Amino acid sequence: MHVVIMGCGRVGSALAKSLERLDHDVAVIDREAGAFRRLPETFRGIRVSGVGFDRDTLIEAGIERAHAFAAVSNGDNSNIIAARVARETFGVENVVARIYDARRAEVYEKLGIPTVATVRWTADQVLRRLLPEGLASEWRDPSGRVVLAEIAVNPDWVGHRLRDLEDATAVRVAFLTRLGVGILPDNQTVVQEGDLVHAVMQFERRQEVADLFGAPPRKDVG
Repeated sequence: MHVVIMGCGRVGSALAKSLERLDHDVAVIDREAGAFRRLPETFRGIRVSGVGFDRDTLIEAGIERAHAFAAVSNGDNSNIIAARVARETFGVENVVARIYDARRAEVYEKLGIPTVATVRWTADQVLRRLLPEGLASEWRDPSGRVVLAEIAVNPDWVGHRLRDLEDATAVRVAFLTRLGVGILPDNQTVVQEGDLVHAVMQFERRQEVADLFGAPPRKDVG
């Protein structure tokens, strides 16, 4: 598919490289032509110097045939404006904006503009490594009611079916990370040592779920 990226900083250039490695067509927009030096010499995509929310600039980058648009420049306002133009003017369905201000990111998410709040994400990643026990939020829906979180599991669950853990906690497990690889579980999946469990739950149940996952299984389980 064709993807347009606004911003050729560290994030934009890395994103362009990854997308091209996956055989997608990529166009990169940046105000400064010198920013394109961050792209690898093998980059085959389009380079467009200009303002990322300018209509002519976007058209030059192929926005009219784009399947996705990412606004990842260093400016919150520019990213939001560009994301809205891509979605509302050109009808691009898959749009995301990088936002430094976490409070503003939440507002825009509620308006239906998917955002990545850089500071909040970085803080969450650091926190997960400082406090490996318990629950670490990975995603929340725009309404804030549903959360996907990585949850520490009591070692006594090793060898039990994941389905039993779900039943005991009334939580849906979305996937596991096992030896660095994502796994979609089925009814026969068994918890193994080192598994990272990623579960979906109501936001207000976070602490309750963390406590339940941290407790050993009842004697009548499994």
